[in-house]
Amino acid sequence: MNNIIETNFGKKVDISRMANGSASNITKQGTFFVFSIRLDADDIREYSFTDRTRAEQMRNILISHLETR
Repeated sequence: MNNIIETNFGKKVDISRMANGSASNITKQGTFFVFSIRLDADDIREYSFTDRTRAEQMRNILISHLETR
């Protein structure tokens, strides 16, 4: 239960679900595997890789960074 926090609005939120919801699914666009991460309402970053396994690994790493943030 350590992953559940209470927000300013009084709602209880699971940190891992919130971080996972900020990342899009990996899609193939041409020769690249692309996903995006939403850091803020105005800050959306897109990442592209030529290998799907590298894209999955980096997506998991960035989600874990969002959880700690």
